[in-house]
Amino acid sequence: MTRNSVLAEATPVPDLRAGPLAGRSLVLVGLMGAGKTSIGRRLAARLGLPFRDADVEIEAAAGCSIPELFARYGEAAFRDGEKRVIRRLLAGEQMVLAFGGGAFVDAETRAAVRAEAVSVWLRAELPTLVRRVSGRVGRPLLASGDPNEILARLMGIRHQFYAEADVIVDCNDETPEATTAKVLDALGSWQPPRRLAVSLSSGGYDVLVGAGLLRRAGAHLAPVLPQKRAMVITDETVAPLHLPALLAGLAETGIEARHVTVPAGEASKTIETYAGIVDALLAERVERRTAVIALGGGVVGDLAGFAAATTLRGLPFVQVPTTLLSQVDSSVGGKTGVNTARGKNLVGAFWQPRMVLADTATLATLPLRELRAGYAETVKAGLIGDAGFFAWCEARGAAVIAGDAEAQAEAILRACAFKAAVVGDDEREEKPNDGRALLNLGHTFGHAIEAEYGYSGGILHGEAVAIGIGLAFRLSARLGLCDAADAARVAAHFDAVGLTAELGQLNRRFSAGGLIAHMRRDKKVRDGALTFVLARGIGRAFTARDVPDAEVTAVLREAGAAP
Repeated sequence: MTRNSVLAEATPVPDLRAGPLAGRSLVLVGLMGAGKTSIGRRLAARLGLPFRDADVEIEAAAGCSIPELFARYGEAAFRDGEKRVIRRLLAGEQMVLAFGGGAFVDAETRAAVRAEAVSVWLRAELPTLVRRVSGRVGRPLLASGDPNEILARLMGIRHQFYAEADVIVDCNDETPEATTAKVLDALGSWQPPRRLAVSLSSGGYDVLVGAGLLRRAGAHLAPVLPQKRAMVITDETVAPLHLPALLAGLAETGIEARHVTVPAGEASKTIETYAGIVDALLAERVERRTAVIALGGGVVGDLAGFAAATTLRGLPFVQVPTTLLSQVDSSVGGKTGVNTARGKNLVGAFWQPRMVLADTATLATLPLRELRAGYAETVKAGLIGDAGFFAWCEARGAAVIAGDAEAQAEAILRACAFKAAVVGDDEREEKPNDGRALLNLGHTFGHAIEAEYGYSGGILHGEAVAIGIGLAFRLSARLGLCDAADAARVAAHFDAVGLTAELGQLNRRFSAGGLIAHMRRDKKVRDGALTFVLARGIGRAFTARDVPDAEVTAVLREAGAAP
């Protein structure tokens, strides 16, 4: 037995009964000469699965060889039959299935593979492929012409589609046994992103959560974008950290992308910055099928989403949030907009994304303060309507902020799932009570605090929300709606993770009258009356109107505000 054979035999076999491979067939794609059949047979033997070659199955169904099919009916008829045979095979028993070189180019076939199987692209360089196919017969596409030129042309056409495969394995100057070992190893470590389906009356989209999504962005987005052209909106902080990976991931599947960079921070969330983005989009001659991709935190997402909603009366939109706050909250739900001198988010639109890619690896680049600020919006979900999730936060919140990848992914998914359920029931915040308005827990107070800082960055949105949540529970306790112990429990948890729920701990003094004046300019005011989200306990939030100003003032005074 050769060294490579020993290596292949020693490579652990992935569990096909549990995990991401359970019940799913394995599909091998790639150009002719990549070794799909030889590797497929070896994989099937190791995995204990039947092996099928799509070309052989097509010949059996047609009763003639593939060269004869091409000669009699042409390539278009062959591809149509190929598609039908593949759909039948994928609907059957679990197997290892080797595709012909052109099969994965078909969009319907790729969709069927995504639904039923795990796909592996056996990627080989041009010299390797030419060497392997030279002199072979029975290859209709090589019947006339130079194999080098033909394969180079096919690479230019097909590689962008192969790049949508779940797993990519390079297989050049090595034995089939070595490639088999590499595929088994790749499958054993493969973890698809967690997927959350957001269902809305206007349609739906998926939220993907996982590490490494930026470098495979094209594979995830190509199926949902109407055109392989996009404009990326990002900011000066995020661009050097994550833009190269995103652009490379898009280019892998043939998505041509240009980018617009804006200054970082809340101060950029203005009509002027928005107008500049729209002008840049128009200067690039975007079409109505050209996607706008937001790469950054909540500010970038709001700006890019508003530009997408209004340019040419609506462009496809994708959220690629890079902060914890945007991953757990602002990227989901479709709210977009900008601030004005009269208040926060007073100009905007509802515009749902085609997809959200929450790459948890980006969180490793965040300062600790940013992580903590984002965590405040995570906790909010539990405090509104999921007491069990708040208990989880009390147990695992410190791990989320400390950078535990599993804890972060779980927190993002649970927070997004909660928000998606609320938004799905009240997409445009039209319910007179509760509904989507519940997501504003802490925001009436928090936005007023941000306005006092002038959106200068002196306080982060999540920091203001944490204080706002603390004030909302204080007010609820003062009004006799919840036990004072609940308010104390919330404040204690924020303190335990390095946040504060106390207005008096900020580095400036506020007047109760000034804060209430800001609240009266909030977009949630109805008929001149302040609207608050209050709580009857942990996980029992509700909307409240006509709260007496005197009670609000008293709570602000207790928290350290001047008269």
